[in-house]
Parts: sequence; structure tokens; C-alpha cells
Amino acid sequence: MRTKKKGNNFKLLSLFLFLGTCVGDYGIGVGIGEGGVWLGGGGNPNSDPGSSPKQQTNPAYSALQSWKSAITEDPSGVLKTWVGEDVCSYKGIFCSGSSVTAIDLNKANLKGTIVKDLSLLSDLTILHLNSNRFSGQLPDSLRALSSLQELDLSNNKFSGSFPQVTLYIPNLVYLDLRFNGFTGSIPESLFNKQLDAILLNDNGFTGEIPGNLGSSSASVVNLANNKLSGEIPTSFGISGSKLKEVLLLNNQLTGCIPESVGLFSDVEVFDVSFNSLMGHVPDTISCLSEIEVLNLGHNKFSGDLPDLVCSLRKLMNLTVAFNFFSGFSSECSRISFGFDFTGNCIPGKGYQRPQPDCSVIPGGSLSCLRIPAQPLTCAAILGLKATSLSP
Repeated sequence: MRTKKKGNNFKLLSLFLFLGTCVGDYGIGVGIGEGGVWLGGGGNPNSDPGSSPKQQTNPAYSALQSWKSAITEDPSGVLKTWVGEDVCSYKGIFCSGSSVTAIDLNKANLKGTIVKDLSLLSDLTILHLNSNRFSGQLPDSLRALSSLQELDLSNNKFSGSFPQVTLYIPNLVYLDLRFNGFTGSIPESLFNKQLDAILLNDNGFTGEIPGNLGSSSASVVNLANNKLSGEIPTSFGISGSKLKEVLLLNNQLTGCIPESVGLFSDVEVFDVSFNSLMGHVPDTISCLSEIEVLNLGHNKFSGDLPDLVCSLRKLMNLTVAFNFFSGFSSECSRISFGFDFTGNCIPGKGYQRPQPDCSVIPGGSLSCLRIPAQPLTCAAILGLKATSLSP
């Protein structure tokens, strides 16, 4: 009987050894003792007995490591902290709970590109990358950043046409593309988007300013230092915009300042200097009751500076230098704030153009629509604005 029992044990042992080779990493432990064959659970003998099955990789970790691999220069050593799956400990990364909600790498001087995997950061609300050396174009996948509200890519080396993907980021309110190498036209749909700030200055944008500029919900629009041409849109301000700062300086704009500029009753800064604008300054500028800085310098304006402009109660700086103005009223002579009228054609004033330069006025044949601005006119303009804002 004992010989038979041992024979049975051997058969069972053989069976369990066969099964042990089939179950892979989890294995089965077998042995023979006085009581026969025993069966025990066993792990892979090459694994750490204290380890657990590998968890799914954190999407934020995957996204940031992918981006790290696309950054070729890091002189400040920022990315030395980007090690391990605890992404909330990375320098420049900010979290709410375990979710990445903000990236602030301003002035890190990083060189590289923006990778499509950043779209995995579904809770990201702020992406600030100004003053780096990022280049190339923005991946289309960034439109998936449904929580993103602030995008600052200023002072980098991005190039190509206007990054259309920014138009499809649904909750974006702040767009800063200043000091890059973007070229081509500015899309009209940009000014239909519910943005609070549109900063496109110091690029290479060309073409005309979209006609719906005045329809923008933004409080600040900066298109300075580009190569924009054509006229300021005649619909400028008709929709009753909430614009507070309009910066169009140093472009190639021509024609007149439209009379509808008076509808911008909330505007505080209006700068169209260093263009080729001509004709008279519209009287409706005197309706800009909140204006603090008005810069019309380095254009080709002519005629007399409107009396009411100099009586604007909040005006702190008025620049009309290097135009072809032939005079201004006594009201302008009494102003105590910054008033620069050098380089014009005003008789009896110092630092004016030589007389031969004033004999032919540029754009003298240009006919600009003129609406005399009196208190009743400004009241009517404000009434028109209120009507345009009503449902």
C-alpha cells in the first residue's frame, strides 16, 4: 500500500508541476510531505514579494515627460526636478489636489517645442510660457484643453500663420502672442471670441484689420508693431465695445480715423502713432470722456486740433507731434499735462517743420466724414451705444 501511495503522489506532483508552468507570473508552489502533496500560492520568484501589480500611468506624467523630451536646452536646470510620477513636485507645475491646473515657466529660457500630449492635461487653466525660446507651431490637439483660460506665449520664437487652434479653446479669455514671428492675416473670428485681452503686438502680421474689431468683448487690444495696412474699420466702435486700451501704433495704416471712434466712451488709451493716417482729427474724439492717453504722433494729420479734445477732463498725455497740424485753440494752450506738438506747421510755435514742408499737405484732397461734436452729439452717441448693447 505504501508503494502505491507514493506512486499516486508522484502523479499528482507531475500534474501540479504542469499546471505551474501554465499560470505564468502567479505560479503554484508544490511539495511532498508526510501527508502527501501540498499546494500553495506563489508569486513569480523573480519579482519583489512586496510589490503590487503595476498601476496605469498617470496622464499628466506622460504629458510632461513627453514635453520634457522635446526641450533641448534648459540652462536654469528647471527640468532637473521633473523626475518621478509626483508631477505636483515639478518646478513650474501647480496642482489642485492631484490635478495639474497651472504651468508657469515664465523666464525659464527653455528651448524646444510644444508637444501634442499637453492636451492630456484636462484640468489645466493657466499656461504661462513667456520669455523662453519655444519655436515651431502649436499642435492642433490643444483645442482639447477645455479648462484653459490663460495662454501666454509671448517673447518666444513661434512662427507661421496665426495659431488657429487658439480659436477653438472654448474657455480661453486671455491670449498673449506678443514678440514672436507669426505672419499672415489676423482672422476675423478672433474678435468674435469672448476674450478679455488680445495681445498680438510685435509680430509680422499683414493685411487689413478685420472689420469686426469694434465688436470684440476684450478690454485690451494690442496690434502694435506689425505690418498691418489699409484703413481703421469704419464700423470701429459702432457695436458699443467695452474696449479700454486700443494700440495700433507702428503699422502701415492709412486713411482717416473714423467718426465712430467716439463710441468708445470707456477707452482710456488710444494710440495710433507711427502710421500714415491723414485728414483731420474727428471731433467725436472729444466724446471719449475716460481717455487718459491719446497719441496721434508721427502721422499726416492736418487742419486744426479740435478745441474739445484739449478739454477732456481725464486726459493726462496728448501727443500730436510730427504731423501737419496748422493750429490749436487757446484751450490747448492752457493744458498743464503732457502735450507734445513739435514737428507740425503751427505758426509762431517753436520746433515746427520748415515752411517748405508745410506748403503741400499730405492727403489734402482726402475727404473724411465730419460730424461736429457738441455735448448733444456726444449724448446721441452714448444713446446709440446703449441701444446697441440692449438685448
